Amino acid sequence: MNVPDYTIALVVAIPLLGAFLTPLVGRINDKLRNIFVILVLTLNAFLVFLLASDVLTTGIKTYVFGAQDISYPIVRILFEVDAMSIFMAIISSILVTVAVIYSWSFMKENTGLDKYYTLILLLTAGMLGMVLTGDMFNFFVFLEITSIASCALIAFWTHKGESVEAGFKYIVISAMGALFVLFAIALLYGQYNALNIALLSSVIQYTFLDKIALVLLIVALAMKAGIVPMHMWLPDSYGSAPSSISIILVSATLASLYGVFRVIFTLYGNVLSKIANFGIPVNVLIGWLIVALAVISILIGVFMALIQSDFKRLIAYGAVAELGYMFLGIGTGIVALGTAYGKTALDGGIFHVINDALDVGLLFLVAGAIYYATKETSLDKLGGLARNMKYTTVFFIIGFLAVAGMPPLNGFASKLLIYESTFQLNPILAIVAILCSILLLAVFVKVFYSAFMGPQLPKFKDVKEVPKSMLFSMGIIACIIVIFGLFPEFIINNLVEPAANALIGYSEYISQVVVGGI
Repeated sequence: MNVPDYTIALVVAIPLLGAFLTPLVGRINDKLRNIFVILVLTLNAFLVFLLASDVLTTGIKTYVFGAQDISYPIVRILFEVDAMSIFMAIISSILVTVAVIYSWSFMKENTGLDKYYTLILLLTAGMLGMVLTGDMFNFFVFLEITSIASCALIAFWTHKGESVEAGFKYIVISAMGALFVLFAIALLYGQYNALNIALLSSVIQYTFLDKIALVLLIVALAMKAGIVPMHMWLPDSYGSAPSSISIILVSATLASLYGVFRVIFTLYGNVLSKIANFGIPVNVLIGWLIVALAVISILIGVFMALIQSDFKRLIAYGAVAELGYMFLGIGTGIVALGTAYGKTALDGGIFHVINDALDVGLLFLVAGAIYYATKETSLDKLGGLARNMKYTTVFFIIGFLAVAGMPPLNGFASKLLIYESTFQLNPILAIVAILCSILLLAVFVKVFYSAFMGPQLPKFKDVKEVPKSMLFSMGIIACIIVIFGLFPEFIINNLVEPAANALIGYSEYISQVVVGGI
């Protein structure tokens, strides 16, 4: 299905325009404002899926604002959308739409909701801009929009000291990362007089300054993605934000992870495989570094989750471990690039990106439902909720089994691909990954018993199931999890493999701009 090229611009412009209109609509009526925001995001998600259908069928699409001549980088904004870009846009659209529907009831007793929904729409525009742009400076601009909106939403509950502290910690980390990214962009622009990713990739020489830029970009974006040892902000931010925001933060984190992929595979992909340090191709060295960070992230995430008593912080550390599984698959794919198991690892890592977003997102929504019903997040103060919250209990079971990689849910499919490929690279890696999944299962079984089973505490005898809008949101995510688990081959063939091929096939990404002269 062919859609107009300007659809790409609309995907970013619609939530941006909606953000400015939301306070005006809110002055008329709160319910009308909520409906307006849901309609904006639903329309945007519809356009994303239309664009995905086109990109996955016909290939890369581009759209240019400003100067059409590639030699005028400062006065042009280029969107270049391939299968990997649209894959990430799909994740963001699903999670944000679900989060806003969930917010209808979850946040209704709060004040300042005009600002809340405005920030969500700004955050949506920022995330989609990050994954769809084809220019480095515009990537930085959208990264800043995402960071500022995320900080405000993390600290939205200003009456809670931990929320304000988490927001402050997040903005400090984000500011450092943004400075690194901006400095790296300046180094590249100073050498090549270009900001376009494809054009830079075609002319980059891997000079000393290019090496500095590469390190700065990977460190900054990996820090924003929450990979160990740069994960210190993530548990606080995920744990202190409203649960409806925690699920969106998962998407924002993955947008930064996308930046890591784009830098390694596309921006530097043209030179890394051709240059060797110490007799080893640079891409292999980077791949092993990513594998090492992945294993550390898995271990720290799981072991820290074991000792948590706060439900949301426990999920947040589980999210750190799941990021490790993504990096393990991607790192293995880089090390073994060109081999069959390397491709399998890459497929597994990318498949786990969307699976993690869904699985961890569902657990955060469940944690929010428990907080809504009980005003508690401490596992030591919960118990017996399954008697009164049957649907929420079922959704939690689906979420934690999926995160732990149990069949027949989606997490099993992606983790199996990662296990298979990492075993061929090094059996110890696969053994560590499997054992940590078992430990993660044990962690959530403990949560299940603490919160949902056991004797019902007297103060929770009158607890009721959460409103239908919250159940509907959790139900959407749970259904997608089950469908992905039952039909993984369809998802891999039609969504994951095209995304993986887009990362590997950087030459096509380059030719679309450089050869086409866009």
